[in-house]
Amino acid sequence: MPGPGFIRVKLLQADGGPASAPLTDPFLAVNIKEAIEIPGRGTQLVQKKRTLYPEWNTCFDAHLNEGRVIQMVLMERPNKSISDISIGARMLADKCPDSNATRCWLDLKPVGRIEIQIRFFREDVNDGEVSTDGMQSPLNEKPLGMGGIVRRGAMKQQKVHEVKGHKFIAKFFRQPSFCSFCTEFLWGLTRQGYQCKVCHCAVHKKCHDKILGRCPGSAKESRETMMLTERFNINVPHRFKSNNYMSPTFCDHCGSLLFGLFKQGVKCEMCGINSHRRCCNLLPNLCGVNQKMLAEALQQVKVSSGRTRPTLNRGSAAMDDSQDQEDEQSDDSDDESYQQMWDDTCKTAAVTPAPTVMRKFTPEDFNFLKVLGKGSFGKVMLAETKAGGKFFAIKALKKDVVLEDDDVECTLIERRVLALGCRHPFLTHLHSTFQSPGHLFFVMEYLNGGDLMFHIQLSGKFDFPRAQFYAAEIVCGLQFLHSNGIIYRDLKLDNVMLDKDGHIKIADFGMCKEKIFGENRATTFCGTPDYIAPEILKGLRYNASVDWWSFGVLLYEMLIGQSPFHGDDEDDLFHSILHDTPRYPHSLPREAAAMLSLLFERNPVDRLGMPGSEHGPIRSQSIFRGIDWERLEGRQIQPPFKPKIKHEADISNFDSDFTSERAQLTPTDKELLKTMNQHVFKRFSFTSAEAMDS
Repeated sequence: MPGPGFIRVKLLQADGGPASAPLTDPFLAVNIKEAIEIPGRGTQLVQKKRTLYPEWNTCFDAHLNEGRVIQMVLMERPNKSISDISIGARMLADKCPDSNATRCWLDLKPVGRIEIQIRFFREDVNDGEVSTDGMQSPLNEKPLGMGGIVRRGAMKQQKVHEVKGHKFIAKFFRQPSFCSFCTEFLWGLTRQGYQCKVCHCAVHKKCHDKILGRCPGSAKESRETMMLTERFNINVPHRFKSNNYMSPTFCDHCGSLLFGLFKQGVKCEMCGINSHRRCCNLLPNLCGVNQKMLAEALQQVKVSSGRTRPTLNRGSAAMDDSQDQEDEQSDDSDDESYQQMWDDTCKTAAVTPAPTVMRKFTPEDFNFLKVLGKGSFGKVMLAETKAGGKFFAIKALKKDVVLEDDDVECTLIERRVLALGCRHPFLTHLHSTFQSPGHLFFVMEYLNGGDLMFHIQLSGKFDFPRAQFYAAEIVCGLQFLHSNGIIYRDLKLDNVMLDKDGHIKIADFGMCKEKIFGENRATTFCGTPDYIAPEILKGLRYNASVDWWSFGVLLYEMLIGQSPFHGDDEDDLFHSILHDTPRYPHSLPREAAAMLSLLFERNPVDRLGMPGSEHGPIRSQSIFRGIDWERLEGRQIQPPFKPKIKHEADISNFDSDFTSERAQLTPTDKELLKTMNQHVFKRFSFTSAEAMDS
């Protein structure tokens, strides 16, 4: 029987059963219920938390509370319940050995089954916990954090373009679709496709700011119907009737195919537009109106009237619309601005004059040996040059994923920051970048000491001198990035590597944001859940303060071996980050507890590390007493720990879950490859001066 702890359940796949039709779009609803003693009624299962809807191949956590039951309901969109299972959390934990993942199938009732992966994490309760004010906490309170620190992927919300109430995000249309505005073809791996998160209206990028229908209102009540009724006397409802389509037909709202054998959708008797039944109520009362021509006419009216009308107030809706258009125009000019910014970076970072002809590498120049890490983006692999026999870590990004997630700009930022990192000893250095039709490749120095997550899982936590040394070197790396207007946004144990001597190297700059100087701020919701700062959770504009919060979480984990904030799910975790005060054991040095409390200051301006902090510079804190910062940055201080490395290509300091996999690239579908817009990657390739000489 497992002791105190929690389980991490990963949803893998569903099977509807041999007698049922294939599942077209299945998903799971997860209800976590508690056994509650109710007077006069006995023990009842009560659901206290909201229902979870995890995506496939993602995880949810559940503590092993006494009597806790997990109900998993297999459903099919839109909201059709198929079957379910209710099983005790401890019964799931019994299926797997301590900290080892186990796969199993669970039989559902009345039919079907689901495959899940379960991992159990032990949670140790430390006697004598103390809070930051020195008061001992009761033993019946929740234990410190979640026992055992585990790898968790970062998250990033896509950029949202708000127009007429629609919340458009870049969309990769894997199936043929049509634009609901201009009715032209919309398909392929380009950034031209947008889809509303609310009503699923699909449009070209070039069309999204011209759309007339407001989201999500019905045809009769939409603001555009009211406006057009008053100004243009246009209020013509569609007359929809069920229709049998004898050939493939597409919805004029969401752009996707009408599926089925008969009565696949509805058709307007007057204007002939076609729609899914679920979409027809989202179409405005513009029967017979050509939206494209009307939008062009309205634009001409706006341009003409704009020559005589006074300037709008800053807070007006029209000003917001114009700002959105300016943002879109700036997006279109990104490709041109990237090259100039990249040239400036290369000039600054170069040690020797660049050769006239840049040497270009290809995947054929390397032998891919082992997988070092992987994620939704692609893989990081150990590779050896065929010519010189040198070893590098190569990060391979799948172009289709980059395009689908609208992450071209982030990828180019990562390249620039990596090049800039060559100027600092505690940032990962870039050798070169190149591309193939389906992948982008970052060739970086191979840091064979592994990451801090791997080492802390071996030792449980670090002793004070070791944590102090790593923290000081991380401070140097962060301050260098901040001095160049870069916020990192994904500092965590997984992203801090050790070189062969034991010095740290900050890696993975895919979440970085540039040009954060002065009053400039970032707004994107991103980061790894355990490390996300309160200002990001609140939706506030933020700067480098978020890195110092993450630094506090990382330092806490190094010293204590657990996370400072915890919860059964992300909502609980985020509530803990916003409201809870971390607790520390008696054994933690007071100067460490003092600095952690200053890093966990929820007011970003007062947080330790920020220029405005009343607590002084972070380097002057008592925890760093005795650190010679000049010698530290010169790598002249002997690291307290040196990784065990047998040879140059040693992979023993990397997780065997990764290294046991075959080192090969995941091929891109040939049909998708034909639709891919390669133009956006044309300036990606780069070779460093050091690589030129090799």
